Amino acid sequence: MSHTADANNPTQSRSNEVSRREFLRSSASLALLASAGVAGCRSSAAANRVVKLGFVSPRTGSLAAFSEADPFVLTGIRKALASGLMIAGKMHPVEIIEKDSKSDPNRAAEVASDLIKTDRVDMVLTANTPETVNPVADQAEINGVPCISTDAPWQPYFFGRGGKMDTGFEWTYHFFWGTEELATVYTNMWSSLLTNKVVGALWGNDNDGNAFSDPRQGFPPILAAKGFKIIDSGRFQPGTNDFSAQISAFKNAHVEILTGVLPPPAFATFWSQAAQQGFKPKIATMAKALLFPAAVEGLGERADRLSTEVWWSPNHPFRSDVTGQTAAEFCADYEKQTGKQWTQPMGFKHALFSVALDVLKRTTNVDSPDAIREAIQATKYNSIVGPVSWQGGPVKNVCKTPLVGGQWIAANKPHFNLLVVNDEGEKEIPTQAVLQPLVSAGA
Repeated sequence: MSHTADANNPTQSRSNEVSRREFLRSSASLALLASAGVAGCRSSAAANRVVKLGFVSPRTGSLAAFSEADPFVLTGIRKALASGLMIAGKMHPVEIIEKDSKSDPNRAAEVASDLIKTDRVDMVLTANTPETVNPVADQAEINGVPCISTDAPWQPYFFGRGGKMDTGFEWTYHFFWGTEELATVYTNMWSSLLTNKVVGALWGNDNDGNAFSDPRQGFPPILAAKGFKIIDSGRFQPGTNDFSAQISAFKNAHVEILTGVLPPPAFATFWSQAAQQGFKPKIATMAKALLFPAAVEGLGERADRLSTEVWWSPNHPFRSDVTGQTAAEFCADYEKQTGKQWTQPMGFKHALFSVALDVLKRTTNVDSPDAIREAIQATKYNSIVGPVSWQGGPVKNVCKTPLVGGQWIAANKPHFNLLVVNDEGEKEIPTQAVLQPLVSAGA
């Protein structure tokens, strides 16, 4: 992933961070005072200034499906903020400034820098895959601005940015599950059916693929410990449209379980070629590719009984203290207002803003980035996706969230329902069905 020189090394120029941060805050204060005569809402006192949240997500481009629900989520958050937010005993207006990464890591870094240096935001928020989260978090780290992120497995987020287990980062904090949870959920699902335990892996040469295939912290050690054999044909380049080599290797090894992490178009290409070339596993469990109802529907009848991870669903027993809605009510509201089926990222997007607002409400001095960071570190918050706390995580910058296993089941054509089929380790999230083998399974 190509970034600026600073973004590639978030720890460089550390000695300049304080002075740079002080300059930005001083400039913000001067600008505020200069505008006091023309901005009536600010003329009374700078203490009640507008607090700014910068938000970067891929509204367009190849990752746009992750942000499909952004308008719905942000409308609800802004409605909740209509009267302002009480911070340290004073009511502050809160402005959310949105930026589109266009699904481009370089663009993500650029707009994050604009939010920090031009818009002078008090906190940066970002979500939707390492391609978005990492460059945005890097810019926040370099410039000493508090940042909260989600919707990217924590290993690609942390190690993909050069994070060190003993030190971590100073300004950037993330909540999501990791590859260890994913591998555990997958193997728990697979163990419920009788197979030969031979797993064919589709891991590309990108942040996710490299993290999933890591021989120490990825899938291999967990699968091996549970008696599964991996057939890994190696990293392939993003954009690959011929999977004949992988399919041949899987057939020759008698693979009965397929897994991997692919964007929806890549998996659609693979799944079509698999059918044409007679590869028929008993189980197909894919990350990323099977997140969205539209992508699943696009696969037609062969989408029935495909399985994937479930980060969040209407079935999750959590509630938002911002809207007062349960997960089920939040999803029903979205479907009623948009006419579209709920998606998993919308819960985490809502949680991202809910956590940020909780942080601000506990901040002792909103003009101090250090005070905001301290409030992040002290978070103990029950969100619509589950508990969020950066105390006791695998590293100081990471909070892990619950993960269960799910399967897409055909409903009324062309629709499919994602049902929870395995909740081992997360019993507060009830199952709705049991894993079934693919209809097309067999040689």
